[in-house]
Amino acid sequence: MRILYLLFPFFLLLVHGAAGSSLGPTNKEECEKSEGYCGFLNCKFPFVINGRCSRFFYCCKK
Repeated sequence: MRILYLLFPFFLLLVHGAAGSSLGPTNKEECEKSEGYCGFLNCKFPFVINGRCSRFFYCCKK
C-alpha cells in the first residue's frame, strides 16, 4: 500500500507529458507551413518527428 503514494505522482507526470504531445502539425498543410516535410514512417538523419501528416506519414523538421 505504501508504494501507491509514490506511484500516484509518477502517473500524474506521465499524464501531464502526454497532454502536450498533440501540439505538433496534424496534416500536410500545417507541416509544410511550419517548414517541414512529410516522411513515410520515419525521418532522415538531421530531421526529427514533429507531428503527423496522416496515418503512416510523419512531419519531419530540423
